[in-house]
Amino acid sequence: MTLLLDTHVVLWWQRDDRRLNRAARTAIARADLVWVSAASGWEVAIKTALGRLRLDEPFSVVVAADDFTELPVTLAHTAHLQRLPAHHSDPFDRVLVAQALVERATLVSHDRALEPYGVPMLWT
Repeated sequence: MTLLLDTHVVLWWQRDDRRLNRAARTAIARADLVWVSAASGWEVAIKTALGRLRLDEPFSVVVAADDFTELPVTLAHTAHLQRLPAHHSDPFDRVLVAQALVERATLVSHDRALEPYGVPMLWT
């Protein structure tokens, strides 16, 4: 199974946060490939700069420490993003949806607003 983690899921995993349910934890631990989008790195950088998020180490270190794989944002992803209906206003989440659809990955998230996109989801 190939998973793409929403930004909050990466942080919950790293912090062993109880909001990440057992099914999601098990799926992440057993997945063949776990991606973290470059868009999540961008989101973390912005939230950190605004003082809305604090990390003890760089996000890239968090991703590498858990043996997750960075997923760059490609032109194929942006082309698909352009065709998505406006169900959700968060640009980072919309990029993740496009990436999951293009890469045929299951998106792991707590954000039920992503449901209308029809992307395979694993809810936290």
